[in-house]
Amino acid sequence: MNDNGTQTAMNARPDLLAPASDLKRRYRTDKWFQRIGLGAIALSLAFIALLFFHIVREGHSAFVRTNIMLDIDFAEKHFVKENLAAADYTALVKHALTETFPEVVDRRDKRQLFSLLSSGAAYQLREMVLANPRLIGTRQQVWLPADDDVDMLQKGKIDRDLPEENRRINDRQLSWLDTLASQGRLETQFNTAFFTGGDSREPELAGVLGAVKGTMLTLVITLMLSFPVGVAAAIYLEEFAPQNRWTDLIEVNINNLAAVPSIIFGLLGLAVFINFFGLPRSTPIVGGLVLALLTLPTIIIAGRAALKSVPPSIREAALGIGASKMQTVVHHVLPLALPGMLTGTIIGMAHALGETAPLLMIGMVAFIADVPGSIGDPAAVLPVQIYLWADSPERGFTEKTSAAIIILLAFLMTMNSLAIYLRKRFEIKW
Repeated sequence: MNDNGTQTAMNARPDLLAPASDLKRRYRTDKWFQRIGLGAIALSLAFIALLFFHIVREGHSAFVRTNIMLDIDFAEKHFVKENLAAADYTALVKHALTETFPEVVDRRDKRQLFSLLSSGAAYQLREMVLANPRLIGTRQQVWLPADDDVDMLQKGKIDRDLPEENRRINDRQLSWLDTLASQGRLETQFNTAFFTGGDSREPELAGVLGAVKGTMLTLVITLMLSFPVGVAAAIYLEEFAPQNRWTDLIEVNINNLAAVPSIIFGLLGLAVFINFFGLPRSTPIVGGLVLALLTLPTIIIAGRAALKSVPPSIREAALGIGASKMQTVVHHVLPLALPGMLTGTIIGMAHALGETAPLLMIGMVAFIADVPGSIGDPAAVLPVQIYLWADSPERGFTEKTSAAIIILLAFLMTMNSLAIYLRKRFEIKW
C-alpha cells in the first residue's frame, strides 16, 4: 500500500494509534496502582506490628513476679502430725515478717506490713510441708509471692513519686520495701506459677495452665469429631452424590452454615447437648462438640476443593485398569487431596481456637481455679480466660490478659505454620 493509502487508512481508523499514544499514561497508571498496593500492604503490616508491640509491651512483665524472702521457722508447735494441712501457715508468715521488722508493734501497722505478701504465701508453705514433712522443726529461707500492688510497684506500673493519697502503697510500706530490697530480700524472678497454676482471684497467683489444658482437651475433641465426619462428607458430596435437588440443597446449607454467627452454634449446644442430653456444663466435651459443629462446614468446603484439584486423569487411569469407584477414591484421589484437607482442617481448628461466643453460651465463662484432669471436668479455654481477666478491675490482670494473648497467638501461629508445612511437605504438583 502506498503512502496515500496508509494515510487514508489511518484517517479512517484513528483508534489504531490510540494504544501507542496512550502507552505512557497507562504505564504511569500501572505504577501508581502498584504503589497503592504496596502502601496498603505496608500500612497493614505497620498496624499488625503496632498491635504485637502493644501486646508484648503490656504482657511481657507477667512472665516475672516479685518475691520476698523470709526466714520461716517451721516450729513443731505449729503442726499436728496427723493433719499437716490444717496447720496455721498464715501465722508462720506473720511471725517471719514480725521478726524481720520488730519495730512494727501497732496493730494497724502490722496489717499494712502483712499486706505486702500475697495470700498465696501460706498456701505455698503448706505445699512445701506436705511435699517434704522433714521441714518441720527447721528454719528455712523461702521466697514467697508479694502482693499484686507490690508487684506492680516493682515493675514500674505504680509511680512511687505520686502523692501518698494517690498511691495504693503508702510511704511506710515503701520504706519497708526499701529495707527488704537493701537486704536482698526483694527480687523480681521468673513467674513459674503463671505456667503451672490455674486461675485465681489474686493477680499474682493467677496461672494459665488450666486454660491451656482446657483448650487442648477441647481441640482434641473437636478434631476427633470434625475431621473424619468432614472428610467423609466431602468425599461423598464430591465423588459419589448424584446431582439432584437434594444434593444442591445440602451444598447450599453447608455454604450457609459456614457464614452463620458462632453464637448460634453455642445456642444449639446449650439446647441439645446440655438441656436435652444432660451433659455437664463448662466441660471440654461439650465445648468440643460445639466447636466441631462450627468447624465442619469449613472442613467440608476445603475438602471438596482439595478433591476438585486432583486431575481427572488420575481417576480415569485408575478406572481404566479395573479399579472400582471406591478403590479409585481411597487409593488414588484421597492421598493426593489429603494435604489440602489437612490444611483446611488446621485452619478450621485455628478458627475454633479463637472462638469465645459459643463457649460462653455453654457455661465455660465460670471461674475455674482447678486444672482439669479429663474431658468431663469443668475447664476454661484461653479465649474465655482472656475475656475474664480483661473484665477484672485489678491492674495486675491487665498484664495477665496480654500474656495470655501472647500464648494464644503462639498457638495460632504454631497451627498455621503446621498447615503450611503439611501443604509443602505432601503437595504434589502436576
